[in-house]
Amino acid sequence: MELSGDRLAAQLRGEPLRPVYLIAGSETLLVLEAADAVRAAARAQGIAEREVHDMEGRDADWGALQASLHAPSLFASRRLVEIRLPTGKPGTEGAKLISGFCAQPAADVTLLVVAGEWSKAHAGKWSEAVAKAGHLVTFWPVKPHEMGSWLGQRLRSRGLKATPDAIARLAQRVEGNLLAAAQEVDKLALLLQGQDDVLDVARMDALVADSARFDVFRLMDAALNGQPAQVSRIVAGLQAEGEAIPALMGMVVKELHTVATLARARDFAAECKAQRIWESKQATYKRALSRHSPERWQRMLVEAGGVDRVAKGRARPGRESFDPWLQLERLLLAVADPGALRLLAS
Repeated sequence: MELSGDRLAAQLRGEPLRPVYLIAGSETLLVLEAADAVRAAARAQGIAEREVHDMEGRDADWGALQASLHAPSLFASRRLVEIRLPTGKPGTEGAKLISGFCAQPAADVTLLVVAGEWSKAHAGKWSEAVAKAGHLVTFWPVKPHEMGSWLGQRLRSRGLKATPDAIARLAQRVEGNLLAAAQEVDKLALLLQGQDDVLDVARMDALVADSARFDVFRLMDAALNGQPAQVSRIVAGLQAEGEAIPALMGMVVKELHTVATLARARDFAAECKAQRIWESKQATYKRALSRHSPERWQRMLVEAGGVDRVAKGRARPGRESFDPWLQLERLLLAVADPGALRLLAS
């Protein structure tokens, strides 16, 4: 059965786990939350064993997964087996495996397929087989005119009430950033715990931090996610607010060092585990890694060190006159868009 995202939770509460679930979409927050809901339902129904298989590119070992699906569980009577498809495309071998499982599900396995990208072009006989044997849940990007409705539903799910004008103000402040919106709603739920007031515009203004006051975390997310226009806007906002560059550069250097390390790693998943990188952030790093070679990432890390020295007044000869804000913007534009690499030489 094909389900909308808002119906999944109710479906999980009202029935035993289906043999297979496909959670798909480019809205990372919503996909991760839906996958977490399936995992929670599995735990509630006594499934304690979980396997995770990252199936990306040439490293995807569908044969090993096939063997695992048919092997008896070692530690529990039932297990949850996850397949992660960052591109949303299992290929011929993967599509055959998933379709075969749907036709004859293993009695002790619930299969959870999480696809990081999705469109009508991704669908095929394999996803139809999932919908027939289990549930297919797709998340489409939340459009600007849908943000108010999405926020209203999110607020209600946290036990909060707000006027339409207050919801519109919150939508304006988060500026289409779904993760920022979810964080603001969770903060409101914490601040208003036990209160039954209806939030109006004035109260919303008093409680919600203006997301136009961008911080360095959002700046780095914009750069790593390949959003050059957002990078320029955030840099301008930080500069206008009088932020000091040295206070920002620690995080900039740290993030670039992380990406440079991941770029050199032979095993992405193992390196993420070693660096304790959350699953929700791994997709961002993968997108960034696809844009540059390991050598380029090392170069940009060196450039960041140069910006830091300029900002602290310790520039190398010939760079004393460089504007550190301009250099930071150029660096992060290059991170976001390979076409902007030429700016680093300017």
